[in-house]
Amino acid sequence: MFTPGFSDQVVMREFVARFGETIHRPQPLYIYLPHLLHTCAPWSVLLIGFAIFDLASRRWRIGAAFREMSAETFWLLCWSVSGLIAMSLIPSKRVDRIFPIIPPLCLLLAAQIGKVGATRRPYLAIALAFSVLFTGGYTLFKIVSSYRDHHDALVVFGRNVRHEAEAHHWRYEAVSAKDEGLLLYLRKTHFIEPDRAVIEWNRGNLDALVASTEKAPALLGELRDASLSGLKSNERKKEQGRDYVLITR
Repeated sequence: MFTPGFSDQVVMREFVARFGETIHRPQPLYIYLPHLLHTCAPWSVLLIGFAIFDLASRRWRIGAAFREMSAETFWLLCWSVSGLIAMSLIPSKRVDRIFPIIPPLCLLLAAQIGKVGATRRPYLAIALAFSVLFTGGYTLFKIVSSYRDHHDALVVFGRNVRHEAEAHHWRYEAVSAKDEGLLLYLRKTHFIEPDRAVIEWNRGNLDALVASTEKAPALLGELRDASLSGLKSNERKKEQGRDYVLITR
């Protein structure tokens, strides 16, 4: 209420506008379902497999399955499905908004495993072993590929910039960029527009600027006594044009 722009930027644009289709890009209703199947695999496949197997053993009598379902399991099912439906009805979608339904889905899988009879447990053990190996292998692959592709490039670059700024007592800003996370690593709360950066630099109010490799050449032509430092973010594969440099006096 007392911060200028808060109501418009946070309440109206970031919250209320999510329910419309004008500011944020709308997504199809089904977008969360394939995402959950993919990111939670193979556990999501195992969960669906258990449900199909249980219905098949009841000769596809869905009503009987609901009548014999425990209250705890029914609550977990309602929690998961209602959350998925509610979030799918909102036009603006982001994958992190669906995370709250993952815990009840995990508990639902555990409840299904608990009902498996002794004769079927060897098959269950095989399925769980495969799931653990698959998940562990995928996690290891992501760690290795992230290290190889320099996914920590912005973290390292931001830390180095802060270290240099503290050592030389620089006043520095970050020129508007595509990576919002850059602000976090530079310990800044906002970007500065290129035109404003040029004005503040030429007035002597700035000692350093962080800019993308795309914007740096144009800025150097307008900044007095400016040059590129040796500090540069490592190139991140599959993200061409999103590298950053430090401009100093």
